[in-house]
Amino acid sequence: MSGTFNIVMGDRGRLVVPAEVRSRSGLTPGTPLVLLDAPDGMILMTREQLSARVRHDLQGTDLVSELLRDRRSESAREDAG
Repeated sequence: MSGTFNIVMGDRGRLVVPAEVRSRSGLTPGTPLVLLDAPDGMILMTREQLSARVRHDLQGTDLVSELLRDRRSESAREDAG
């Protein structure tokens, strides 16, 4: 984390991203942002940052194998019941 910035919510829920952060992040008017409502707080990031985070979090995960394992387990429970 590069810094902490105190901001205040304005009328109609508007927030102003500090100029230093906009400049460092390459934010320009109209840049789409994503607000994640996480259990431990809110996270504001660009779509590209979110995509990179998801790819990093899923790195090394074999989603197809996990899905097949879950489906086989469900099928076995249905067959037994």
